[in-house]
Amino acid sequence: MRHSYRFEADKGVGADRMRLFPDLVRPMNLLLNCLVALVLGACSGGSSDSTSSSAGAPTAAAEPTTQPEASRFLAQASFGANMSSVDNVSANGYAIWLDQQFAMPAGSPHQDYLVSVIAALPAGQSPQDSHVMNTFWRQAATAPDQLRQRVAFALSQIFVVSLTNDAVSGYRRGVASYLDMLGQQAFGNYRDLLEAVTLHPMMGLFLSHLRNQRESGNRVPDQNYAREVMQLFSIGLYQLNPDGSLISSNGLPVETYGQADIVGLSRVFTGFSWAGPDKQNGRFFGSGVPAPDPNRDVLPMQDYPQFHSILEKRFLGTTISTPDPRTSLRIALDTIFNHPNVAPFFSRQLIQRLVTSNPSAAYVGRVSQAFNSGRFTRNGWSTGSGRRGDLRATIAAVLLDEEARNMAKITDPAFGKVREPVLRLAAWMRAFNARSTSGNFLLGVTDDPASSLGQSAMRSPSVFNFYRPGYVPPNTAIAAANLVAPEFQIIHEVSVAGYANFMRTAVQSGVGSNTPRDIQPDYAAELALANDPDRLIDRIDLLLTYGTLSAETRSAIRDAVNSVSINTANPTPGRQNRVYLATLFALSAPEFVVQK
Repeated sequence: MRHSYRFEADKGVGADRMRLFPDLVRPMNLLLNCLVALVLGACSGGSSDSTSSSAGAPTAAAEPTTQPEASRFLAQASFGANMSSVDNVSANGYAIWLDQQFAMPAGSPHQDYLVSVIAALPAGQSPQDSHVMNTFWRQAATAPDQLRQRVAFALSQIFVVSLTNDAVSGYRRGVASYLDMLGQQAFGNYRDLLEAVTLHPMMGLFLSHLRNQRESGNRVPDQNYAREVMQLFSIGLYQLNPDGSLISSNGLPVETYGQADIVGLSRVFTGFSWAGPDKQNGRFFGSGVPAPDPNRDVLPMQDYPQFHSILEKRFLGTTISTPDPRTSLRIALDTIFNHPNVAPFFSRQLIQRLVTSNPSAAYVGRVSQAFNSGRFTRNGWSTGSGRRGDLRATIAAVLLDEEARNMAKITDPAFGKVREPVLRLAAWMRAFNARSTSGNFLLGVTDDPASSLGQSAMRSPSVFNFYRPGYVPPNTAIAAANLVAPEFQIIHEVSVAGYANFMRTAVQSGVGSNTPRDIQPDYAAELALANDPDRLIDRIDLLLTYGTLSAETRSAIRDAVNSVSINTANPTPGRQNRVYLATLFALSAPEFVVQK
């Protein structure tokens, strides 16, 4: 039996929710017309036009909240809710959960996994991108330190390195180490994070300041990292007020830096290259003599004074005269860190990655204040070291701000963010406690938008990530409202149809390699409710959409579920298909695709 369910822009499922995201509706029409009983064939897409809390800080008191509020918080603070985490947060409150997460030690799970893979490979074989994907999905789906893993993923989209880059692609263990480094720094200080990013050899390869030499004759230092560390990682293109609003002069924004600043700063990033037991020229160039350090892809770059610029380094109002590379680097990173733009620039991007694409100026201002003061306090609970740039304080300010926690914001058409494909799949894995038969979560590259997610962690197409933070879909209601929708840059009819097909198979058969597929959901709790459509929908609604499914969406799901009969003599197939349909409809609903 074929069923057809359709979203209409003016009256269909989720229409009120989509008022300023109406451009999702057209591709969602295509998607939901393909949501049929999962035994049917696929649809096709059309062409596309520090320790737990700070010393002396008050211990969090239990502050119970509702289950929908807990699930919504977890959608922002983790890779997705499951019943265990919902029960924890709803019973204890947000602050206790944050303290629990901050207390979990940082490790190196991604690098450790690549080391084990390499050790098991036959001689002469190298790890593949799929191995980096495997460890990413394992941590996203099962790691207890969900906040650290989620923030690390957010940071990987700000401080971008990519396996699609030719210079980086041969160093899969190095990329795994880079992702670990972001996790290790996630609860520390922005200044330390900036230095760790700068000196990681994968960033050195990606933005070409590894092996960067001082000026000589017609040769000048490579300017790539000098430009991007300012533009993308720290201060941005234009001067900002503490609330992220532009500072203007004569009606025009004021630039934060110019070409002379790039030239001066580029001299700082000379004389850094592969780590090793000495500083011979051959090690700097990686020529093979002396033999490369076996861990050079995961160790911070070291300085080579003989290749460091001896010219003055003038930038952002600072002049560095020392020929010592380490001293030059320290002064340069301190100068960038102390720039007043850093707090609003970084705060806005972190809000965008975790909570909403269009935070109010007041929201950005409050998070900036926490960044600058190094402390965040709410209802008698406090976190942060008191040192400017404290990331625990900043993260807590992002997640516990009144705009993030106010359930009334769900009805604000300007609030929220499109949930990018990687996060959609991760939410499904966590909601249904997906487990890997092999233990290795054998899901590889998912780049293809026509048949997969159209996105893979650590494989963005450029330093600008998968999408720009200021992306505005042209000729849309979003543009008319002067809003941004970054994730829209990777959404089109082909990608939406690809997602529908991919999730249709995933919901029924799991994902990953092997037969049966390596990663399988556990629908035991849902199957137990399959005879009662409303209770089944309630549970899925709680886990995936924190109780926000509209009456229209619920009606469409209920009709689909009720269309599947349950044979009393053999109830299992009917119950399974009911669960599959309810899950797939929820994963395709605007209430899920747009995280509010």
